[in-house]
Amino acid sequence: MTKALLEKDGLQWRQKLPPIPSVPVSAQRRWEPPTGSQEATTRSNENTTAGTKQVPTAATMDRANVLKLEGNELVKKGNYKKAVEKYTESLKLHKLEGATYTNRALCYLNMKQYKEAIQDCSEALKMDPKNVKAFYRRAQAYKELKDYRSSKADINSLLKIEPKNSAAQKLLQELK
Repeated sequence: MTKALLEKDGLQWRQKLPPIPSVPVSAQRRWEPPTGSQEATTRSNENTTAGTKQVPTAATMDRANVLKLEGNELVKKGNYKKAVEKYTESLKLHKLEGATYTNRALCYLNMKQYKEAIQDCSEALKMDPKNVKAFYRRAQAYKELKDYRSSKADINSLLKIEPKNSAAQKLLQELK
């Protein structure tokens, strides 16, 4: 939906949306478990415990997506440093977005910041152990750091997922 709105209205799509109606507190409370119940206590503790991972709201996820898309546009222009800033802002809002990590890793590769690229690819792989882009970009970073064993291991993992991936096959030949 966000993509369609971006294509139609550009980066200012959120400003063109109608205002969100406010929900009276009495209506909000109707959907909460009764005070004192186990579920209410658990939910309260989840919301107040320091260090607990909060589920991002739809608005937060939308903002994170807009930042990611802005980063993508900067990558297309070759402005990797600014793109890293956008992806970093996006990840502060929504850490569970594997594509944002692999996109930022691409920027780090182009900026020759290989350790950071490896770190981002590893984060993406924690979320999705079959993330082909993460394996490929991490293999590229390992290759640049002359860690050929790790690079080959990532390429081999990638090829188990996508045996006909020509870019991976080519990189593997370069490592031989």
